Amino acid sequence: MAQGQRDVHVPVLRDAVLKGLELQPGGVYVDATLGLGGHAEAILRFMPPVGRLIGFEWDADAAAMAAERLAVFGGRFDIVPASYVDLIPELDRLGIKEVDGLIADLGVSSLQLDRADRGFGFKNDSALDMRMDRSRPVTAVALVARLSEEELADIFYYYGEEQQARRIARFLVQARAEEPVVTTGRLAAIVAAAVPRRYHPPKVHVATKVFQALRIAVNQELDNVTRLLTEASTVLLSGARVCMITFHSLEDRIVKQVFARNPAYAAVSRRPIKPAPEEIERNPRARSAKLRIAART
Repeated sequence: MAQGQRDVHVPVLRDAVLKGLELQPGGVYVDATLGLGGHAEAILRFMPPVGRLIGFEWDADAAAMAAERLAVFGGRFDIVPASYVDLIPELDRLGIKEVDGLIADLGVSSLQLDRADRGFGFKNDSALDMRMDRSRPVTAVALVARLSEEELADIFYYYGEEQQARRIARFLVQARAEEPVVTTGRLAAIVAAAVPRRYHPPKVHVATKVFQALRIAVNQELDNVTRLLTEASTVLLSGARVCMITFHSLEDRIVKQVFARNPAYAAVSRRPIKPAPEEIERNPRARSAKLRIAART
């Protein structure tokens, strides 16, 4: 892998994750969101060395780049080309019944954000896709085309916490009646036109929350987080640590509630760990990251 490719993914809160996992020599760890392998590489380089790392990645492009990045570690890692919702059956397939810790970075990777053809953002005009796993049938285009005005408004409100959800949904349904909405640029323009100028945020694009909401809906992200933590509790050894990095309040709230209500977990600290100013300066995408850590009871 070229150096430029290696630098695409800067692992957020790397040192806090390494400390939080309390890595054990020879232990087995799961990176539930392998991405480009940043956290996995840090774990495998840790001294004394861990025994084995299992990385789940349902984005084929990211999995291929991570495999190249981690090749130096030989047989100490396995890449599972699947979503972390398949945690239990995939670990069974590998003959793994117990693990010593788990990390999940729930942010969208730089690879996905920066690739125009993935449709996650609006810097470049591209097809509205937003699928993490491009073998899945439902795209953002499909949701925008078929959902009712009320259903779209609910997605924008509940998954994006967008206060102008009803107005945006109305504008979107009117626009698609004239011409199908199939590109990121057109969707962003519709949102910008729907929201009165006085409500445009000063530092981010006005369509940011709508794009977040559609991405969550396409990939069923919130349901998947709850399922991951529920199923992980069945394979984590007593005392094993779970590190969950979130990037918006909806995911953080779910993680916080599961750690508080599920007796399988004991939160390590009441408040989440946030990046230091120096890390945010080096990696601006880390600014909204929050790390919550729990131990298996």
